[in-house]
Amino acid sequence: MQMTLRWYGSGYDTVTLSQIRQIPGVTGVITTLYGTKPGEVWEREDIAALKAEVEAAGLTIAGIESVNVHDAIKAGTPDRDIYIDNYIETLRRLGEADIHLVCYNFMPVFDWTRTELARRRADGSTVLAYTQAAVDALDPERMFSEVNSNSNGAVMPGWEPERLAHVKELFELYSTVDDEALFSNLKYFLERIMPVCREYDIKMAIHPDDPAWPIFGLPRIIINKENILRMMKMVDDVHNGVTFCSGSYGTNLNNDLPDMIRSLKGRIHFAHVRNLKFHSPDNFEESAHLSSDGTFDMYEIMRALYETGFDGPIRPDHGRMIWDEVAMPGYGLYDRALGAAYLNGLWEAIDKNAKRG
Repeated sequence: MQMTLRWYGSGYDTVTLSQIRQIPGVTGVITTLYGTKPGEVWEREDIAALKAEVEAAGLTIAGIESVNVHDAIKAGTPDRDIYIDNYIETLRRLGEADIHLVCYNFMPVFDWTRTELARRRADGSTVLAYTQAAVDALDPERMFSEVNSNSNGAVMPGWEPERLAHVKELFELYSTVDDEALFSNLKYFLERIMPVCREYDIKMAIHPDDPAWPIFGLPRIIINKENILRMMKMVDDVHNGVTFCSGSYGTNLNNDLPDMIRSLKGRIHFAHVRNLKFHSPDNFEESAHLSSDGTFDMYEIMRALYETGFDGPIRPDHGRMIWDEVAMPGYGLYDRALGAAYLNGLWEAIDKNAKRG
């Protein structure tokens, strides 16, 4: 297991590589070329510069999150092969740069959905939160505007202004795409990219849909054990794997997170471990990573990863905004640093207990 932190890159992230380097046990970052658009081929020079910057800080690039998938691929439009060819070329260039993990998602329109970016908790911290009633009262354009107006000046991934400008067109694009069509389009995409993944040993780690149910009538397929096992079987290649995000799968309280981890042994290439606090099944907020602060048993999640031999990158996910920090909601320094230390402590305890027999 390698403990990492997500880093959006110079010019986009308030957290610096120097600060990340000082978090005990964190040896790498999960990053991206944040200025690139879905469908663009990443330039070799940009990849090399990003890698050099990270390594100069004494860290490694443990993986890319994300090489975004163009909507033409997800919707299965006639021009999708153009964008898949571009995706394959980007993967080739990442492999040539000795980068072997790519996290991506296959969510239509919205990469993730929250209805509040700064819900105040009793301890004074603020967190991302979701209430289904708030979604039901909004139209997509208004939701885009509210997210961007409450992002502390940051451009939230998946909520870029250029997507807002085309939100009606995007909904029209997906108007005939149901779950079965989305599965079919995902299968087509994966079958096309697997040869280059095998050539360069690139592990594709699909991120679950967040939340794990349909939003505004859009299909959602990476939501539960049944669907993710279906995806594994339809393209049965070790390079076709998952990002196990406890906070995304965990939005559906019917998902048994440790059981899901055990059912995906050998196919979890990346892990996001975070906690949620539920007030009702469709009203939840991010919490501190500590088990007692939320709803999930973080020890059992980490134990399941350990016992299935997980050896990939792991990162604390969305953090609270604490100690008067102003940063991209969910992606400040302080609470994610606390989360990394906590997860490292759990892993050390599990490892020592296992070795003692």
